[in-house]
Amino acid sequence: MTVTKDSIIGEVLDHDINTAKFFFEIGMHCLGCPASRGETIAQACAVHGTDADELVRKLNEHFAA
Repeated sequence: MTVTKDSIIGEVLDHDINTAKFFFEIGMHCLGCPASRGETIAQACAVHGTDADELVRKLNEHFAA
């Protein structure tokens, strides 16, 4: 899987639940909420004031490993 800022959080989690730790690390603890699962990474990072590019980089490194 290749992740972009437009990737839907729920789809990333469904592909590999172990990616939840990357969301938790930046303060996204609401992953079980239906609304958050439908957000893009960019939308969620904007709400949480975090760097979407950095999260995308970490997720893609995880999937590449």
